[in-house]
Amino acid sequence: MASLTLNHIYKVYPNGVKAVNDFCMEIADKEFIVFVGPSGCGKSTTLRMIAGLEEITAGELYIGDVLVNDMEPKDRDIAMVFQNYALYPHMTVYENMAFGLRLRKVPKDEIDKKVREAANILGITEYLDRKPKAMSGGQRQRVALGRAIVREPKVFLLDEPLSNLDAKLRTAMRSEISKLHHKLQTTFIYVTHDQVEAMTMGTRIVVMKDGYVQQIDTPRNLYRFPGNKFVAGFIGTPQMNFFDGTLTRHGDSVTVALDGTDVRLEVPVSYFDKAERSYLKGDKSVTIGIRAEHISVDPARYPFKAKCRVSHVEELGTDCQVYADFNVQSEETVAESPTRVIVKAPAGSTYDIDQIIEVSLDMAQIHLFDKETEVTIAPRIPKAVEVDGTVAGGTLSLLGGKVALPPAMKVEDGNYQITVPTSAVSLGGTLAAKVVSEEDVNGLRLLRLAVGDRVLFAIVPADAKATGAVKIDVDMKQVTLSKEGETVLPALAVTNVLPAKLLKRREEVTTEVNGASKTKKVDVYSLDVCRCSFDCSEAVAFRILSGGGADILSKKLAVHVDAYKLHVGEKGIDAVVKGVEDYGAEKFLRCTVTHTEVKPRNEGVVTEDITVYVAVDADAVAAYGKEGSSIKLTFDADDIAVYEVARDIRLA
Repeated sequence: MASLTLNHIYKVYPNGVKAVNDFCMEIADKEFIVFVGPSGCGKSTTLRMIAGLEEITAGELYIGDVLVNDMEPKDRDIAMVFQNYALYPHMTVYENMAFGLRLRKVPKDEIDKKVREAANILGITEYLDRKPKAMSGGQRQRVALGRAIVREPKVFLLDEPLSNLDAKLRTAMRSEISKLHHKLQTTFIYVTHDQVEAMTMGTRIVVMKDGYVQQIDTPRNLYRFPGNKFVAGFIGTPQMNFFDGTLTRHGDSVTVALDGTDVRLEVPVSYFDKAERSYLKGDKSVTIGIRAEHISVDPARYPFKAKCRVSHVEELGTDCQVYADFNVQSEETVAESPTRVIVKAPAGSTYDIDQIIEVSLDMAQIHLFDKETEVTIAPRIPKAVEVDGTVAGGTLSLLGGKVALPPAMKVEDGNYQITVPTSAVSLGGTLAAKVVSEEDVNGLRLLRLAVGDRVLFAIVPADAKATGAVKIDVDMKQVTLSKEGETVLPALAVTNVLPAKLLKRREEVTTEVNGASKTKKVDVYSLDVCRCSFDCSEAVAFRILSGGGADILSKKLAVHVDAYKLHVGEKGIDAVVKGVEDYGAEKFLRCTVTHTEVKPRNEGVVTEDITVYVAVDADAVAAYGKEGSSIKLTFDADDIAVYEVARDIRLA
């Protein structure tokens, strides 16, 4: 049994195509993980990298605690079931299942025991003497599964194993594979393009598109809380209804208007607590999604009503799907209309073509997406909440309370829009709040807080006492102040990005062999960051070399280092202090690092001044905080991330 760790996994082909981009995931022992997405999304490529059949461009793959990037497939203790079964036609079922064990020199009696146990689990004992050509597709698939089972691997990999079966057999085999996972109690990773398979089988689902992970979550959460329009449309049958529209707040309500229709719905503002406030002004087009099951042909079921014109009805036995159009004047076919709507109705419902009917909508179940990026504007954990505030004499008044601005936040008196990230809100402090509700979001405890006339959100420890009236604090370095849509004071950038290159040198190393000294030359690698050399650990150098390719020494790299991981030292990158950002309990040196790059082919020299922030204590401020002070900045190579600039991939 084993867990898996995929740490910034990339697959980039020689022509520059990124088949898999920055795949990060922790897979627990005994999980049933499903990779789902359209053809070409990278799901099978990821599975093949786990199996060792595809080389990993960059990143680290662990099975258990073992790094397996360069481990042969036969040594990874995994078993793979392919789409086309891959059975030997000249062998019987028994011989097909036993073949791998024989290659491993397993004793004959043990092979027999394992084959018969697996055959019993799969219900194919009576077919052990048959050859594949005498079996149905479902039976052959069971043989392929049996061949994997007898090996007792740490991980089962299944690459669209049911795609060649008919619909009835697919349903039966889904159930068989789920029961098999329960019996074997080991880790399964299953690839499919069928969202029904994904929803019915997986403990967690990875939705992929164009090589990127769109969302990783349980089937229930993917359905209820899609992170973007693609996931919302891909998960669920029939596909979610999508409409372009606007949201306009008027006091305690929001007008939801669907473009190209007469639909105007007045919805309580509380439905939009998690939505970004800038989208509630009526001047931004949004995509509004609602599932067919959340629209009723009973006008009295929900308080929000609209009229639509029926196009046709599909009778499905258990229910009906009514295809209609919210634009009752539209003459377009329902497939072409951007205002088309699918409604689930009771079985036996009958409507005439072009009949105008009134439906009701459960607006508490709507989903909201940015029209351009297609990312949800009301995530399950909101990134930030925008509130109004006033600065006067160094004091910020917001949310019914007052906060003394730290010295780093020097702005003119006046009215501002304050963006408060959820990560900046914590318990304790001076602002009065009331816990309205709390939600478990994949193990994180999310509080909904009424503060003044607004709602904020905070992630708090599981054991924190948080009920009724509480006090909260806001980490001001994460806050952004804006005026009329223009940023006046941004949040502090705590991640520094510095240009770098990998260097190689030859060094003589002396070792003792049989009592005699032996000297040999070896390659030693270091990172040149702004003309300062930092030794690379063997692990970091290996990852950069593995992902960067043969010409890595000539490629531009970028080092990402947190402000808390940078230190002032005796040796390091030359920097000049430009000031101190004082946030009270936390202080940061604001420095300038000058990077000089010689362009190839005598094209000149480019000089760039880079702003860098360094977290320091009060003693360091006293020692180095004077403007114009020259200092040296250093870091531990294990505390950085290294990116290749041209391909935008993380190497280490």
